[in-house]
Amino acid sequence: MDRAVYDAMEAQDQRHWWYRARRKVLSALIARCTSLPLAAEILEVGCGTGHNLEMLSHFGSVNALEIDPAARAVAEKRLGKPVLSSPLPQLAGVPRGHFDLVGSFDVIEHIDDDTAAVAAIAECLKPGGKFVATVPAHPWMWSAHDVVNHHVRRYSAVQFRELFDRSPLRLERMGYFNSLLFPVAVAERMVSKVRGKDDSDLSTPAAPVNAALEKTFAAERHLVGRVPLPPGLSLFAVASAR
Repeated sequence: MDRAVYDAMEAQDQRHWWYRARRKVLSALIARCTSLPLAAEILEVGCGTGHNLEMLSHFGSVNALEIDPAARAVAEKRLGKPVLSSPLPQLAGVPRGHFDLVGSFDVIEHIDDDTAAVAAIAECLKPGGKFVATVPAHPWMWSAHDVVNHHVRRYSAVQFRELFDRSPLRLERMGYFNSLLFPVAVAERMVSKVRGKDDSDLSTPAAPVNAALEKTFAAERHLVGRVPLPPGLSLFAVASAR
């Protein structure tokens, strides 16, 4: 990702509506769909500045991996211990067959060989361990946001399912989320294209707007993984090691 994206992440990941609401949605998804044991061993691959680590710690003992040095340093302060730096798809030095849960939240779309990346993650799971992944949806929504984030792709639902069909994992659940705000996002992307906007807005909205957007997105925590949501900005998958 561009340096500006990591800097914005560090500055805003505790107050921006998207980060705050997504943590609530992911927490609900993990609680609802993974049936983790007590004291679960957890790994977040691509933790960025570590903004999900506290949420994940409610489910067990957390380790993390991040290849960007500056973001990794922030994550280490938050986690209170070293964060691994091994890139996908090799994951060199990451214990195999060790984790009850691996989370990869908006990471796989950055990897050229996503098939190899998922296969490597599968090797790190205990038998029956869970992999929870999120990715940006809809290739037709490609925009400046994807460029500055160094995305290789956005996924259609078919492409995302096929990724798991090729993997050693068993796909248990898949669906959209960030659906309630999807019409607004589509309209904003279309307006940006008409205006020829070629950058990505990384700022936090005004407080009332930020609060309203967080409340709307976070409301999906009551539904995600329970009932299918209509098309949204993101896709999630829950898969298990055989």
